[in-house]
Amino acid sequence: MWKKLMYLGGAVVGGVALRDIFFQKKHTIQHNFPVIGHFRYFLEEIGPELRQYIVANDKEETPFNRAERRWVYASSKGQNSYFGFGTTEIPPYEAGFPLIKHAAFPFLETKAEKPTEDPSAIPCLKIIGERHGRKRPYRPASVLNISAMSFGSLGERAVSALNKGAKMANCYHNSGEGGVSPYHLLGADVVWQLGTGYFGARDEAGNFSLDKLLQTTEANPQIRMIEIKLSQGAKPGKGGVLPGRKVNAEIAKIRGIPVGKDCLSPNAHTAFSNVDELLAFIERVAEASGLPVGIKSAVGEIDFWEELAQKMKQQKMGPDYIAIDGAEGGTGAAPLAFSDHVGLPFKSAFARVYRIFHNLGIADELVWIGSAKLGFPDRAIVAFAMGCDLIQMAREPMMAIGCIQAQKCHTDFCPAGIATQNKWLQAGVDVDDKAQRFARYVQNFRKELLSLAHASGYQHPALFRAKDIEVSVGSHQLAPLEEMLAYQRTPGTFTSMLDYTYLP
Repeated sequence: MWKKLMYLGGAVVGGVALRDIFFQKKHTIQHNFPVIGHFRYFLEEIGPELRQYIVANDKEETPFNRAERRWVYASSKGQNSYFGFGTTEIPPYEAGFPLIKHAAFPFLETKAEKPTEDPSAIPCLKIIGERHGRKRPYRPASVLNISAMSFGSLGERAVSALNKGAKMANCYHNSGEGGVSPYHLLGADVVWQLGTGYFGARDEAGNFSLDKLLQTTEANPQIRMIEIKLSQGAKPGKGGVLPGRKVNAEIAKIRGIPVGKDCLSPNAHTAFSNVDELLAFIERVAEASGLPVGIKSAVGEIDFWEELAQKMKQQKMGPDYIAIDGAEGGTGAAPLAFSDHVGLPFKSAFARVYRIFHNLGIADELVWIGSAKLGFPDRAIVAFAMGCDLIQMAREPMMAIGCIQAQKCHTDFCPAGIATQNKWLQAGVDVDDKAQRFARYVQNFRKELLSLAHASGYQHPALFRAKDIEVSVGSHQLAPLEEMLAYQRTPGTFTSMLDYTYLP
């Protein structure tokens, strides 16, 4: 009798394992860890009850707490993303807590104009490259886009899923500093990021090669902008590291580096070393490629930004956009001191830089992009009110396609198969399913953004101003964000959502 039960049990377990590996395509964890992977979902289901008594509440986990991850997961799966029984946030009078002021007479949602067939579409209000007369100016069709994540840091299936999902959601996909891979070219618009290693646009000595850059941009018209990365929030002032075990033959070919050896990016650019050289480099790349060229940077010392703003005003040249990355970190691995203590957090960083350009009267001539845990509607609204025109997201899209915040990105053992080159772990990532999940996340995010905008009397979220936000300063006191920033963004005249069309 017992033997029969054992055989039966073994057959059941074997059947479940076969089903997990070969037949189900929605759950990477179950594919990579058949049978036992089911326990993860069971424990997740009873997690709130367990944490209530012996572990942590929904707001205590970092860098993204369980409530935040639940919102991303539910949005990406098309499930109910509402929360019941009131807020579980920190007390509204806790210092730093933002509050969005709704209008007494909201904008009627039934009058909302839809520039495309997608009811969630929110185009950028500015055309990038128009001010400087670039040959191929670009208006992003979405204010929400994918931030820099390279092929190498992420596996081919994760990059493919994000690119396909970006095409569905009509948003752009930043390549990250690892170069443009075939998996970035599956249909979405692409922003090609050039870091200090100039991967994909470097000669044999590792120096920047304009000829190689032009070969790629001319062969791939879906590359719409070039982004020069000065630094990143995860480790400002330090170059990227891709361990040798991740550098397979395909990655080595794309980056122009040896197979199997650690890929170490310099901590500074070799093509320029001061503001004048940076401006000349931007103009050289923009003139040759015809594409808008922007810069991405974390923020530390402020003298650079003051000099940059002054010379841009004087010379009428420079980057077409500025992307500010907060020190809250991102997908890049870094030494602990860099993660915790180098660079300014997003709100302080963005405000300091934007204020410089605003005081010189040239902030409106640029497109401003924010990144650093902004992949949630309330944070995005605050960023727009501060002056952002676009939002770039990295870790939130990873969660949308299955990341469980295991924090193993730097080990090549990502259990969700996303931040790894391990073929077995990647095999559980169904590209088409994950692409749909990412697209749903962006679309549901945009719908909520529009609802918040309408509640405050606006048709577009980039019309928010600092006067629309108040921030708790403790002791049961609130302060207008406008007073804290010491500036007020001046969005251009808004006409109609139908007037802001995508530029192919």
